[in-house]
Amino acid sequence: MRRRTGEETRQLLLSIGLDMLFERGAAIGVEHIRLQEVLRRAGLTTGAAYRLWADQTEYQHDLALAMLRLRFADPIENATAAVEQLMEDGADVDTIIRAASGTHALDSERRGEGRGSRDTEAFLLALALRASGATTPELRAASRERHEESVEGFSRFYERLMKAYGYRMKTPYTVRDFTEAMAALGEGFAIHALEGIEHPRLDIAVDDEAPTGRWSLFGLAVRALAARFMTRDVPTTSDESPEATAADDSNAETPAAPRSGADDADSRGRRAPLRSPSR
Repeated sequence: MRRRTGEETRQLLLSIGLDMLFERGAAIGVEHIRLQEVLRRAGLTTGAAYRLWADQTEYQHDLALAMLRLRFADPIENATAAVEQLMEDGADVDTIIRAASGTHALDSERRGEGRGSRDTEAFLLALALRASGATTPELRAASRERHEESVEGFSRFYERLMKAYGYRMKTPYTVRDFTEAMAALGEGFAIHALEGIEHPRLDIAVDDEAPTGRWSLFGLAVRALAARFMTRDVPTTSDESPEATAADDSNAETPAAPRSGADDADSRGRRAPLRSPSR
């Protein structure tokens, strides 16, 4: 059997350390992942490790760095998959918000379920490391790089949805501003999941002063945030921002893009629900 190179051994031990992090979760940093345990699992001697790292602290630093850089998929893959067919079918904005927000890590007991569960775990572990405070410039840089990748990806995702449904950012906000606010909101609820805090869900009745149906609190917060940051991208005879038509008028459906003549409203004078454009 060919002898491993030093780099191959390094990658093996980091990979085993990552597997152990997935098994045990994050604590304060990665100090609970002991190099001796990693070596035993790898079937290697102590000398193999200490030819690569001066001590356990150096190994744990590189393990934390590997965790911060680890991704199994594009950051927007799950959200995109959740809304793709719905958009094709002409779903309204509330349906899109519910579907996309449902892909977020909200409950510790559901973290291993469904599409992208491994990447969800990676997100939560990286978030725990970021929340515990990066201790070196290299770790801080990796944390910022991960955040920037996510913000860039979700900015594109939100721009696509806004274009499809006829919305723009209110002045002076940018899509980047909205995405940063969404990141803070989502990461806050993800930390709740890490702590085992059950995420609130509401069943909203027709006569309630809120959008009807079953909603996560995160989904409702996303809806409210969009209402404050966005407005319709076409001239109308009334204020048709999400704030006016979806958030403030809680029992009305999200408005459709304006059309000419009598098609603008239904027989009761209410706007039809927002639809994605046909392809």
